[in-house]
Amino acid sequence: MKIGVFDSGAGGLSVVKSLLAHNLFDEIIYYGDTARVPYGPKDQNTIIRYSLEALEFFNNFDIDLLITACNTVSAYALPEMNAQSNYPVLGVIEPGVMALENASLRKDDNILIMATRATINSKRYEKALEKLGHTNITSLQTGLFVPLVEEGIFNGKLLDATMNHYFSDIEKPKAIILGCTHFPLIGNALLRYFENKPLLIHSGEAIVQYLEARYDLEVKEDEANLKIFASDNVAGLRKIADTWL
Repeated sequence: MKIGVFDSGAGGLSVVKSLLAHNLFDEIIYYGDTARVPYGPKDQNTIIRYSLEALEFFNNFDIDLLITACNTVSAYALPEMNAQSNYPVLGVIEPGVMALENASLRKDDNILIMATRATINSKRYEKALEKLGHTNITSLQTGLFVPLVEEGIFNGKLLDATMNHYFSDIEKPKAIILGCTHFPLIGNALLRYFENKPLLIHSGEAIVQYLEARYDLEVKEDEANLKIFASDNVAGLRKIADTWL
């Protein structure tokens, strides 16, 4: 099988890392819209338009399945993308919620949702968690982490200052939903900040669990062939891929 992974920038490489680790596909086509990252501050119509343009890119490849690794796209553009594609287009929000439920947390445990402005404003995570009975949810717009990751800043004083800016006044969470695929790339820094106590819900591992539950997939003998494309600065994206993967 050949799978496509679409993200607004470099963050979707965190999903690719999990896909490579589980070795369920023969080929992975990655496209990052690095010319227009981040999607989080943009309005819904723009997000949908960019997403459909990305779909046109993937039509150049004979893929069996497309994952929109971007949470913002998953929140706003999945119906339109599925309506215009001849293969399934999956998002990462439903798998993330499923992974949290599999963690067997108490319904009153504090859950922190970290995401971009657009994803938080959609309330997709909140509504899904409330429907499942969770009563202690903190939603936080943390978009400043996106450009830091795009610059390859995964630790250090600048990242520490940004975490302190966002987290200094909140209750320590039992679980954190990393509601942007950029955020797993700073996962180790987040764990250090919160003293290794919270469970991190990672879109990459969540989507793998979801795919294994939904499709009849077999582990491949050979490692998947990965091809990386970008709308701008392909060399920069590949440099991050070399570091992260």
